Amino acid sequence: MSSIEPESATTIIREPRVYLVGRQAIDDAALARFLADEDVSHWTTDTEEAGETLVEVAGRLCYKSYARPRPGGNAAYIGHILEVGHGSVLEHAVFNFIITGVSRSFTHELVRHRAGFGYSQLSQRFVDESRCSFVEPDPIADDPELHKIWLDTIAVCQTAYKALADGLNARFKSIEDKTLRRKKAREAARSVLPNATETQIFVTGNARALRHFIEMRGDAAADAEIRKVAIAMLKALQEESPNLFGDYDLVDLPGGGQATSTAHRKV
Repeated sequence: MSSIEPESATTIIREPRVYLVGRQAIDDAALARFLADEDVSHWTTDTEEAGETLVEVAGRLCYKSYARPRPGGNAAYIGHILEVGHGSVLEHAVFNFIITGVSRSFTHELVRHRAGFGYSQLSQRFVDESRCSFVEPDPIADDPELHKIWLDTIAVCQTAYKALADGLNARFKSIEDKTLRRKKAREAARSVLPNATETQIFVTGNARALRHFIEMRGDAAADAEIRKVAIAMLKALQEESPNLFGDYDLVDLPGGGQATSTAHRKV
């Protein structure tokens, strides 16, 4: 959700947006050939979600347990995996997200999560930030006096960026390649943009890595902005893959907002 301040042209964003844009697909024919080669003629699973299916296939491969299904179907099978901490099989389920309306502060923390993740982020060297948006923290936005200090600072930074980009573009006019000229100007001018500058990032993560992220960043002690994103990602994942993420609960915090909780931590 964003709004335009009447006293300026600065676009202020208060809430992130999370889009679950990719999930896996099962090659049913190849899986059937594998089962036939293993003389498994009757194994099936009751989930239609590919990530949950692959986790079960991987887990059953470890113990040759296709012929001895656990009562309760896929939900019970994955529930047992979570209980015993057999987290490695969760790495076979992969999900893709696009996250927008977040700050550079957020992505600086997000990309610390390296194992099991892949990232592609908006480039400030190629994208003109003259009309960029900014993400305002709730405690500042909720206080009129602090909000004005923040807004005035943002306006100064954005004005400086425009002036620097224009001046550098003129300075580099001898460079015939327009793309290179703009890139050199923007890569230098971006140095005055604050951490509040809005960015967009494409995130790919496996289920185990995503669970770790949700536990760490959905915690009550986490940064408020990244906690919002972790909760939004959790809600999308619970709808998409309840057997892999349905054990999480959301708890209300005394000062407002929510945090995540689960009995199966660090799987």
